[in-house]
Amino acid sequence: MLLVGLMSGLCLRGFWFNHEHCCWLSNETTFQERDRCPQWQSWAELITGKSEGPFAYIMNYLMYIFWALMFSFLAVILVRAFAPYACGSGIPEIKTILSGFIIRGYLGKWTLIIKTITLVLAVSSGLSLGKEGPLVHVACCCANILCHLFTKYRKNEAKRREVLSAAAAVGVSVAFGAPIGGVLFSLEEVSYYFPLKTLWRSFFAALVAAFTLRSINPFGNSRLVLFYVEFHTPWHLVELAPFILLGIFGGLWGALFIKANIAWCRLRKTTCLGHYPVTEVLVVAALTALLAYPNSYTRMSGSELISELFNDCSLLDSSQLCGYKQVNTGVDNSLADRPAGPGLYTALWQLALALVFKMMITVITFGMKVPSGLFIPSMAVGAIAGRLLGVGMEQLAYYNHDSVIFKGWCSQGADCITPGLYAMVGAAACLGGVTRMTVSLVVIMFELTGGLEYIVPLMAATMTSKWVADAFGREGIYEAHIRLNGYPFLEPKEEFEHSSLAVDVMRPRRMDPALAVLTQEGMTVGEVESLVESTHFSGFPVVVSSESQRLVGFVLRRDLLISIDNARKRQDGIVSASQVVFTEHTPLLPPDAPPLLRLRCIMDLSPFTVTDHTPMDITVDIFRKLGLRQCLVTHNGRLLGIITKKDILKHMAQMANRDPDSILFN
Repeated sequence: MLLVGLMSGLCLRGFWFNHEHCCWLSNETTFQERDRCPQWQSWAELITGKSEGPFAYIMNYLMYIFWALMFSFLAVILVRAFAPYACGSGIPEIKTILSGFIIRGYLGKWTLIIKTITLVLAVSSGLSLGKEGPLVHVACCCANILCHLFTKYRKNEAKRREVLSAAAAVGVSVAFGAPIGGVLFSLEEVSYYFPLKTLWRSFFAALVAAFTLRSINPFGNSRLVLFYVEFHTPWHLVELAPFILLGIFGGLWGALFIKANIAWCRLRKTTCLGHYPVTEVLVVAALTALLAYPNSYTRMSGSELISELFNDCSLLDSSQLCGYKQVNTGVDNSLADRPAGPGLYTALWQLALALVFKMMITVITFGMKVPSGLFIPSMAVGAIAGRLLGVGMEQLAYYNHDSVIFKGWCSQGADCITPGLYAMVGAAACLGGVTRMTVSLVVIMFELTGGLEYIVPLMAATMTSKWVADAFGREGIYEAHIRLNGYPFLEPKEEFEHSSLAVDVMRPRRMDPALAVLTQEGMTVGEVESLVESTHFSGFPVVVSSESQRLVGFVLRRDLLISIDNARKRQDGIVSASQVVFTEHTPLLPPDAPPLLRLRCIMDLSPFTVTDHTPMDITVDIFRKLGLRQCLVTHNGRLLGIITKKDILKHMAQMANRDPDSILFN
């Protein structure tokens, strides 16, 4: 809030106050000029002593651009120098990690520190991005670091994933003040496997996070929710039609945004644009500041804009969006439907321009080398569209209250239409179109606003947006980025509909070299090291002998290298000619033979196996639900081959007539 305030001026009472908090403390603020108080001075007032006139406007304009460039430059430089993994949203990678793939360093302490700092800088720079997705990444970093303090979680990958699932719920709970929505978000969108015990643990973690957030009171309004709304008019059944229309808009926008953003990110990866991340961030920041400042609705932060659009006009409201002609007033401090005045028409033009600007600039902003979330920009697009439609419906009801549509429930002088409700429904529709969330999104929205009464319009718009967006492609923005980056991720929502068997997918194929294996006895340390150095596999099956190929177990490459290295340093007589054994008994050796190296302790004696005739739909389910990275294929106990997650993804790509080589971790 301090850095956002610096973009426009400085509080003389205390530099850490932003504009709103600074004027809250002033006794000289009026309702007509709620944004003006002597304690807050713009940069033009501080530098030139003048607050009005073209020179003051230009000075404020230049300072706005200067701070935008300064904050974005610091953010991208810190990310590039100290933690390259701190960029982006983080949710696609979290989904991939929870599916069983390890991205080393992605949840480390440096990523946590740099992402926390640069997220503040990136959001404060005025770029069209949000903080919600990155906060999920930050929460997962904290959880991963805490896991290393306890042996139970440090050595058990499955239990660590359960903690990360709970951390994702905590991230949304903190970002939105929506603990239940956070749990459902982790269940629906992030987690790969979500057993019942993880559900209630996630609920408890989200509860503690929400309680802590409420104790800190970061918004200064003694509320947990970010955008509290208090609409005075219930919605009518007739309004379902415009709500569904907003759902259609949200679905179309979501599909268009995903295609445009993926095309831009692919261009960034495949051209020289990707070699200059600092320049790209600075150019986009300069362009955003240059175009955003003249329009008051694009100049304000995303959260402030959404709060303004959700607002229901009251008698004492001086917002331009409440610039109606004074004809009739209702009761209970709410205003009846009235004709639009010049102030409202000006605001609508500005909102229409802001809608076009937000739709275009968000496409090129999401995916840059700074922390960037997508929740707030998507909600802002939908809220603008919803407010425009809401005002249109309000004016239609005012001038046509005797028509068939409005007759019987909207009489003259009544408060029938609430434009703020349309903004709220539009925000949910656009966010649903981009992410394809349904249940968790509706819960997040009513927790976010406190508008439990409007759950049916939210459900209608969200489902419509999902159906419309799915007609153009079933991938949400996070799944699209997973595929763009080539992460080995099996989408749990898709069904495997082909009749192939495990033997059709496993390696080695015909004409391929034989599978690299270790024998339980008979190999020397030198032979094992030579095998490891000549391959890039993450592990090796252990068999009885090269002739029988009876499966005994599985050894990870990393464990093998560490054990041999430690044995050479600490165990006397271990040389390249020493035999490596994975058996319990000690084989007979010649008297002059070097000592044995026993490695049975590092071998997995019960690796996951399937038979060669196991249907692939069952194999895919095993990989999804257990988060496997590889599975061995046997026939009557004899090792035939291995199936990795990448093999399955390549096979699925082939079945869908896509390039199988596109499934590569990049």
